[in-house]
Amino acid sequence: MIRDRLFAWSPAILLLLLAILTWWLDAKVSSPENLAGANARGAPEFYIEGFNAVRMNPDGSRRYELTGKQLVHYADESSSILFSPTLLYHDYERAPVTVRADTAEIDSGGENVYFRGDVRIDRPPYDANPRLGATTSYLHVIPDQEIAKTDQAVTMANGSSTARSVGLEFDNKTRRINLLSRVQAHYENPRAQTSK
Repeated sequence: MIRDRLFAWSPAILLLLLAILTWWLDAKVSSPENLAGANARGAPEFYIEGFNAVRMNPDGSRRYELTGKQLVHYADESSSILFSPTLLYHDYERAPVTVRADTAEIDSGGENVYFRGDVRIDRPPYDANPRLGATTSYLHVIPDQEIAKTDQAVTMANGSSTARSVGLEFDNKTRRINLLSRVQAHYENPRAQTSK
């Protein structure tokens, strides 16, 4: 008998639970903290799936390309957010340089790109030069000038040699790297390794 009553009331109980869940979700989503975060940027003006932009050299060869899973542009700002970005500098005499991150912010003219999250710089080995890699949490890149810089902690590996610093400046044209402060390095002589 009690079982029959519970069975008869089960639709009403399910509806009551659904109403409580709906009220809770609505209260959670429309809380002041969530509304402030959502309205901080406003609504996206447009977005692009599978973003790919290429800058060409005067001879028609590719100079660099910026790609990402999705680009979102906000109407009330002069910048766009790129998700899973990759910046690839083509170098037809030396090895290419690649920058990857979780996200990147691109200013309105595309003159500056600010990579954030798990930022990785990679240049494969070429000729007698070993692989070069670096990781940081933030990297400001000026693509047309081929300049990259950060004021955050950086870990770098060049072959078997490693270095850590706070701050880095990298000129891709000259392949010159400046480690700015609190530098700790471990150098492995490549000649010593080949003579073993």
